[in-house]
Amino acid sequence: MPTHVIMPQLGESVVEGTVSKWLKHEGDPVNEYDPLLEVNTDKVDTEVPAPATGTLLKVYVAAGLTVQAGTLLAVIGQPGEALPPAEAPAGGHNGHATPVSAARPSAVPSAAKHDLGFISPVVARLADEFKVDLQQVTGTGQGGRITKKDVQAYLDQRGAAAPAADLPPWEKPGDGDLFRPTELQTAAAPQPAAAPQGSPASQATSAPQAAPDFIPVAGMRKLIAEHMVRSERTAPHVTTVFEADLSAVLAHQAAHQAAFARDGVTLTLTAYFVAATVAALRAVPLVNSQWAEDKIILKREINIGLAVALDEGLIVPVLKRADEKSLLGLAREINDLARRARANALRPDEVQGGTFTITNHGISGSLFATPIINQPQSAILGVGVMQKRVVVIHDAIAIRPMVYLTCTFDHRVLDGAVGDRFMRALTKTLATWR
Repeated sequence: MPTHVIMPQLGESVVEGTVSKWLKHEGDPVNEYDPLLEVNTDKVDTEVPAPATGTLLKVYVAAGLTVQAGTLLAVIGQPGEALPPAEAPAGGHNGHATPVSAARPSAVPSAAKHDLGFISPVVARLADEFKVDLQQVTGTGQGGRITKKDVQAYLDQRGAAAPAADLPPWEKPGDGDLFRPTELQTAAAPQPAAAPQGSPASQATSAPQAAPDFIPVAGMRKLIAEHMVRSERTAPHVTTVFEADLSAVLAHQAAHQAAFARDGVTLTLTAYFVAATVAALRAVPLVNSQWAEDKIILKREINIGLAVALDEGLIVPVLKRADEKSLLGLAREINDLARRARANALRPDEVQGGTFTITNHGISGSLFATPIINQPQSAILGVGVMQKRVVVIHDAIAIRPMVYLTCTFDHRVLDGAVGDRFMRALTKTLATWR
């Protein structure tokens, strides 16, 4: 009997996933638990193992398509076995299959329609964004289904026939996502208006001009851009700047680093910033909250997101229940999350559920910054570079390791006095560390 490969629900709040890549092809033999495909959810790629041993008989969802959890992705069985219908179903936890419904663009003329079959959310989104009449697109997928590549090919043809003003070269979809994801593309340089013969302009433009380069926006960078713009449009951002003396923290780190290392843990300053943030959130719990139009939701758990820079962008793994962990426990989990984030080995659940975020922009030498709130949270802490600076202490000049800390907060939830009270609690914890 054939075995169904179902889009897994890779987290409690994960309702859909994108097939990033098939690691096996139709007709390939597979063994149970062998990696079968990669699924992307919220910037995290996860390998999905084969649920059975046999032959990959049919793939129903091509790479690049986004479908709901429970959708039939493929079938594994023995050659010659009967297959499910071509239209991909979505199965519940009980294994029963029900048809998937997807939003379709409403701008399709009522006359001379043909059955479009299953339209994935990605195809529907592309069609809506680029005003594509799907009745004009030839489907090359299973059973004539319209795929993302079909829409992209249609847009390429339409762009070649349309005036440049209607569809600029940099707006044409490529082979990856909405844009070509792998290398720099060169857009055709605009031709200057003709200048009178013999004029300085005509002499200056006689030499060939280099076409400009551009970087296509796709994948993680596209997700980051959408998230940041949505945050700025959603919440009124206010930033307050404080300065913290890290003398006590550095003394504690020097005294305990060797002991932590014996436990296989690197004690970094990040652990202290997380612990101080937890103490400040306990002192001012309103910062650990979320705006919900008619109410403010106070979060009981303190889940700290840590922004980690990757070559292709930024990801924010979440340190769950940080308030229940010791400094050693925080340092160990920070080491683990950062290592796996850079190795693209995080699970989808590990980048969700944050209630407050910390971004350490100081690793690149930045003094202070005004980071954007990680929605739907109410605030984010920015950590600048630590520098020895001249400060005045009890009317005496001293040199201390200082750091600028910024808190950007949602002014719908927090007023300046509350944000400052939170920052005073945080900086006091750092300055008086024992």
